[in-house]
Amino acid sequence: MSTQDTVPHDGTLRVLSTGDLAGIDITLADVIDTVEQAYRTLAAGQSDNPRKLTVKPADGHSVAYAMLGRDGVREVVAVKTSYKHGLDKGRAEQHYYTTLSLYDDVTGLPVAMMDCSRIGSLRTPAVSALLARECATPDARTALVIGTGTQGRLALPFLLTTLPKLDRLLLSGTHPEGIAAVRAELERHFPGREVELVTDLRRAAGEADVIVATAGGHTPAAVEAGWLRQGAVAILVGHGLAPSTLHRADRVIATSEAQMRVTGTDMTDDEGGLPAVDLELPVILASVSKARTAPGQRIFAYNSGLVVTDIALGHRFAQLAAEQGLGTEVALWR
Repeated sequence: MSTQDTVPHDGTLRVLSTGDLAGIDITLADVIDTVEQAYRTLAAGQSDNPRKLTVKPADGHSVAYAMLGRDGVREVVAVKTSYKHGLDKGRAEQHYYTTLSLYDDVTGLPVAMMDCSRIGSLRTPAVSALLARECATPDARTALVIGTGTQGRLALPFLLTTLPKLDRLLLSGTHPEGIAAVRAELERHFPGREVELVTDLRRAAGEADVIVATAGGHTPAAVEAGWLRQGAVAILVGHGLAPSTLHRADRVIATSEAQMRVTGTDMTDDEGGLPAVDLELPVILASVSKARTAPGQRIFAYNSGLVVTDIALGHRFAQLAAEQGLGTEVALWR
């Protein structure tokens, strides 16, 4: 389906709400393939992913981002905005809004504007799963997820999609609703698979081949480098890893080194520094270099979103929405 097929040709804009997107069925494999293609396209120099712009008040109560990008395969230009308010409050009192606006760079017409929350909730664990696939040892069998929020709930199903040999699934979390949601998502995608709730984080970290840390900023969880087994990969999405896992790692992988230096300030050493990144994920997925060069290496991987992956996945959702007649057409420019 071409980009042009997803939009009306009279300049109206298809607006896709949270409800519209929630009704669209998409497989985990489809999400992973779409995200991986976006990285490969970026590595080939066909796409553009400039550094994000950030605005944050002095007291830190809110943060806003703006990201512009272009997908060279789909020939789509997009702008993503993200705004979170109430960072000084509990999760229930916080407000979060994110949007994605897509434009066809062949016809010059708008494609769609959509709530980007579901895009992010799928894209991020898909990227973690790709990092795990590329960084884990071939005999990896145990995965540990830290956190039961939005990113933690789909982490295990995505990991099982890229690492089907995983046979032990561990979860570190304290919120009953979040734990129940993790179990529900696992059952929905992989019926019959079970997850073990762990109380001894140090022991669990020492047994895990793959660790995905997705916890919120107030978590007390902080896995130290000395807890990790040889050959482990520790992937940071939110919180749950101590800075030592980065600074003492044998290899450091990032989706983007530039973004890690902007958003990874909570992982700096005592002098405020971050180590150099050995490789970025797009280069690895393009088969230019391998993430792991020795079986026993402990690898730290930093998962920060690149807007090209949002564009690719958002465009895929726009296609599916158009096929199903979802969304509201708005004559915004008339």
